[in-house]
Amino acid sequence: MKLYKTTRGHVLQADGRYCLIQQDWDELINRDGLHAYLRAQLESVDSIEGTEALALIDKELLPPIGGQEVWAAGVTYRRSMEARMEEAKDSGGADLYDRVYHAERPELFFKALPHRVAGHGHRVSIRKDSAWDVPEPELTLFINSSGSIQGYTVGNDMSSRSIEGENALYLPQAKVYDRSAALGPCLYIPESGIDPDTTIEMDIVRNGQLMFRDSVIISRMKRSLDELAAYLYRECYFDKGSFLMTGTCLVPADDFTLQVGDTVHITIGDIGTLTNTVAYN
Repeated sequence: MKLYKTTRGHVLQADGRYCLIQQDWDELINRDGLHAYLRAQLESVDSIEGTEALALIDKELLPPIGGQEVWAAGVTYRRSMEARMEEAKDSGGADLYDRVYHAERPELFFKALPHRVAGHGHRVSIRKDSAWDVPEPELTLFINSSGSIQGYTVGNDMSSRSIEGENALYLPQAKVYDRSAALGPCLYIPESGIDPDTTIEMDIVRNGQLMFRDSVIISRMKRSLDELAAYLYRECYFDKGSFLMTGTCLVPADDFTLQVGDTVHITIGDIGTLTNTVAYN
């Protein structure tokens, strides 16, 4: 099932039906057994017409986040390790990425507070002081306050490769700024975990021309989703739960950089497509 956050309530879609839930977002999603709870809501709350639901999703959609922090995992795919090693070779930091890819402990870093997160159809940003910028399409977990993965969404971890490549200690500046993260279009809540054969696909379009297209299945990830969640929650408590981006494998060629006006489409299996236009803050 899919849960969309809108300005007029939360649209739940399942089995070809829609209902509108008027409940605090954080209270609604931060629970064990979210799928079962929403299934019960579907039966107890009055349905709404599909045309009304689709109009809300089209015109009133918000990013599927409330009071949660967004965190991210890095170098979880071999292709990401190789790209990071290439961008950091001149700074002497290439070995860092090889070592963390093969280490027991994953790379985890803070990404965004809710007010810095863009939603589907919103603008994402590139830095004015960066010469090499890319989107990073990532399966994103919703983890409740007890550390259990309850849902999934599409994430875009916007990144300055020039700043990160200059010095690994510049990672926060390369990753954390206004509208450097996007989530959406919905929270996908399956009855069991997400299918490991789920595909992530990204298209980048410039002036109507396809500049990049690639795809990968999430089973190519070196680490398990439960492993990443467990490391994040080792010494952190999130009273409203958290979102965790799980890394990327789709990396444009080194001669590509985003430009203002580009459109990024990221599609993940049953979740849907997150679309954003690139801008400056």
